[in-house]
Formats: sequence, C-alpha cells, structure tokens
Amino acid sequence: MADPTLDQPDEAEVLARYRGGDADALGDLVALWERPLMSFIMRMVGEPATAQDIFQETWLRAIGHLDGYRSRSFKSWLFRIAHNLVIDRSRRRKHEAAPLAYDPRESDAPEERVPDPAPSPARATETRDTEAEILAAVAALPESQREVMLLRLEAGLSFKEIAKIQKVSINTALGRMHYAVTKLREQFKDLPAEIRGEPR
Repeated sequence: MADPTLDQPDEAEVLARYRGGDADALGDLVALWERPLMSFIMRMVGEPATAQDIFQETWLRAIGHLDGYRSRSFKSWLFRIAHNLVIDRSRRRKHEAAPLAYDPRESDAPEERVPDPAPSPARATETRDTEAEILAAVAALPESQREVMLLRLEAGLSFKEIAKIQKVSINTALGRMHYAVTKLREQFKDLPAEIRGEPR
C-alpha cells in the first residue's frame, strides 16, 4: 500500500509548527494521517456514519490533549485513541454477534479502496474483484486479528507499537498477524506481498 507520508511534511515538523502558533499546522496534521486513519476505522466498524463519528472524535480527543502530548510517535498515539474508541463502541454493542462486514465494493470513496496495482487494463476488473474479496475476507477476521493487520498495513505501525495499543505482548501481536495471514492464505492463492509480510 502507498506510503501516506509520501510528499507530505514530517509529523515532527508539523507538530513544532502547531506548538509555535501556526494556524495552518493543524490542518496539515489531519491531512497527514486522514486516509490511513479513516481507512483503519472504516474497516474495523464497517459502518460509514459510525466510522466518520469515531474519526472526528479521535481528532477531537487528540487536539484536546495535543499540548500535553509527549509520546515518541504521534501516529501510534493517534491510532491508540482510535483503537480505544472502536473498543468502546464494540462494548456498547456487545449484544451483536460481530461488527457488520464491510464490503468495499459498495463504496467509490478512494480512501476506502485498495489502489489497483494491475499492470495492464485487461486485468483491471479481475484485480479489483480480487482486492474486494480480500478486503471482505479481512473484514470477516476476528476483531483482534483484523485490527493487527489493519494497524500494520494501513498505519504502518511496528509490532511493538501494535502490541502497546492492544495491551498485549509483541509475540501475541505477531501471533495474531500470523493467524490472520494463514486464514487468508487458505482462501487466496495470490495474496499481495504486503499481506504476506514480504517486501514489494
């Protein structure tokens, strides 16, 4: 997946500008992580309206505590806030068997679809269908496994950061990723390299 920070300012630089009184810095900070954060939330909760609410609440909480922010990684801190809000929502709706499955084929929003890596137009339709099927399969994973995979792929977090967010050991986080990949391999012969954990 594309690097969300490509051609964008460094988060440390943006944070420094914000703390220095630059009124435009906050917008730059939101833009820096808008796509991966919204994609992560959407694929966790499966409901556009709920995802938008959690996205906005994540930023409201982050902004409200930004002056006191001292973590080494703003990205990790931001996704931890989103994780906690998703968990809170899940607890409120624990009477439901599972979160609604998110089918990316139902939306044309670019942030909710995987970029098409097909090398030729002839394979474009087949590739999009396969990507949609993979994303639907990811949505059907157990919540803890789905979250590890999305935090790794969408946010690009390290397993150390993911373990901290989920409040588990690194081995547990790695194990969840392993089980998720294993389940997807059972369904798909040709998984993208980033899902298999291989360099592209």
